[in-house]
Amino acid sequence: VAKLERLIKEQGLTHFSTMDHRENARKVDMNLKPETVVVFGNPKMGTVLMNCNPSMGLDLPLRMLFTTDYEGKTTITYTNPEYWSLKHNIKDKNCLNILIKAKMALANLAEEAAKK
Repeated sequence: VAKLERLIKEQGLTHFSTMDHRENARKVDMNLKPETVVVFGNPKMGTVLMNCNPSMGLDLPLRMLFTTDYEGKTTITYTNPEYWSLKHNIKDKNCLNILIKAKMALANLAEEAAKK
């Protein structure tokens, strides 16, 4: 999580928040394996996408979920932005190109964050 937060800053993206679901569960006396969501994005790209269809605001900003199983293996999960073209009926070529760029950016961020 810390590595992703550093990468977000280095790449000039905006870090909106980090939510530690495990810590929130502890506050209500419940147990949860480590689960953290990092919320971030590029407001210039996000604004264009929301102008394509305001419903994009439901899926923006971007987010990555970090989960850890009982054996200590951490997994990074995120939604493929190309899916949003279907969900939000995005057909504009410029917007579709942004979704493709977002897909590549998320893949690169996840790969870099996962490196030891």
